[in-house]
Amino acid sequence: MKTTPLTLARFVFILGLGFLSNPIFPWHASEALAESFNAKPGAWEMTYTGLSSGMMMPPEVLAKMPPEQRARIEQSMHARSATPGTHATKSCITKEDLDQNRIIKEEAEDEPGCTTKVLSKSSSKMVLERACPSPRAYTSRMAMEAKTPETLVASIDMDRAGSGKTHIDIKGRWLGTSCAGIAD
Repeated sequence: MKTTPLTLARFVFILGLGFLSNPIFPWHASEALAESFNAKPGAWEMTYTGLSSGMMMPPEVLAKMPPEQRARIEQSMHARSATPGTHATKSCITKEDLDQNRIIKEEAEDEPGCTTKVLSKSSSKMVLERACPSPRAYTSRMAMEAKTPETLVASIDMDRAGSGKTHIDIKGRWLGTSCAGIAD
């Protein structure tokens, strides 16, 4: 089965609307530090649990909608804002991904103008900060820890230009060296 990766912004937008409870979280650091993250390359299963609050759609997009559609979208976002969405997905992480801080992958072309900074990094812990401009402006902070080379945990806190917030918890477990059958 082929899956299409979602960007973090797209996931949060869809999660906020309540139409998705099974995300794939993107993350890429543009700065690579010398020390590689202590996780094994190969197939990984990532379990994501996300919870959004507030209006996850930019106000200017809502303002352009017909009143009936806007009311339905706002009602859906409010109804789902206290309901966490969880999803497990498989991904392939290469040695290069680990060296370049791409443990959680992204489609860079979907979010032009975004910048990612490595705030701190060791072989077992990493903190990244990401900022993306309008029209889907957001800032986020991700903290990741390799508990062992075969397990990791992470959290992402995202603020969508003052219109909504999302908190995401991630648990990862290494499945093996072969990535056969995993589409990235």
